[in-house]
Order: sequence, then C-alpha cells, then structure tokens
Amino acid sequence: MENKAVMVEGFLRVASIVLATMSALLVGLDTQTKTILFIPKKATAKDLQALWVVLIIASIAACYQVTRLFCLAIVWWVNRPCLSSKLVAWICLLLEQAITYMMFAGTVAATQASMVALKGVMEPFYWSKLCNIYTRFCFQIGGGLACTLVASLLLAILSSISANQLFKLYTLNHSISFKNKG
Repeated sequence: MENKAVMVEGFLRVASIVLATMSALLVGLDTQTKTILFIPKKATAKDLQALWVVLIIASIAACYQVTRLFCLAIVWWVNRPCLSSKLVAWICLLLEQAITYMMFAGTVAATQASMVALKGVMEPFYWSKLCNIYTRFCFQIGGGLACTLVASLLLAILSSISANQLFKLYTLNHSISFKNKG
C-alpha cells in the first residue's frame, strides 16, 4: 500500500513539474510584435508585472517539486524516508503551502490583469482592448495561466499529502509512548 501511495505522489509531482514548467515557458517566452502607425510594438510578459510574477513563481514551484521528487525517488529505491524528522516534515509542509498560495494568488492577479487586456476598461482609465491587437500573445498567456491554475491545484493536493505525512509522525510517536507506559 505504501508503494502505491509513493507512486501516486510521484505522478502528481511529475505532473506538477510539467505544468509549472509549461506555464513558465509559455508566459516567459511569449512575445508578439505588431506595427501600429508605422511603429513596431512588442508585447512581452515583462510588460505586465503580474505575468512576470507568475513566471517566477512557476519556476520556483517546478524547482521545488524536482527536489521533492528526488527525495521521493530515494524513498522508492533506497527505502530511506526523507521525512522521518518532524522538522523536515514541517519545513516541507510550510514550503508547499507557501508555494501553493503564491502560485494561486499570482494566477488570480494575472487573470485579472489579463481580463483588462481582453475586455479593456472604459471609465475612468479608457484602456483599449489589447487582445484585439496581440491575439496570439493573449491566447498563449491564457494557456500559461491555465497550466498555472492546474499546477496550483495539484500543489494543494500535494500539500495535503505532506500534511498527512507530518501527522503520521505525530501519531507514530504518540502510540509508541502509550505502549512504553503500559
């Protein structure tokens, strides 16, 4: 049963790595140039700070998941648990929750900014609909944000798995102390 749980966690981590990497690549490498009134204008992720934040957070999430996947591989092949210490388990849980929160909050902020680009704002700013000009750019950003949202949902599931592993350590120590007393 433990091996199946490790395999499921490994699959979720690999899927999270793939989605976070796809998101970072789609958002970070997306550019489109259009000529407006004989002046070439270029749209990139750096133009919108929320997209830049999504790029950085997705990259951090992918790197963290690679590290955790490496630890999971050690558990699988060597049968040496990485999370045998409560301190390490707490650190992993807090990191996963922080990364999940940042990724989800960044996705929401970037989605709100993208909606302004898609629909525009009439009053009081009179921002035009940028997605009418940069169509391909907006579609790729939308795909990147969708990947980020799914990756953040996977991170939330993985965070609950980490919480379960942490509380198993407390349950094991608590049951051992009762056996020693009586």
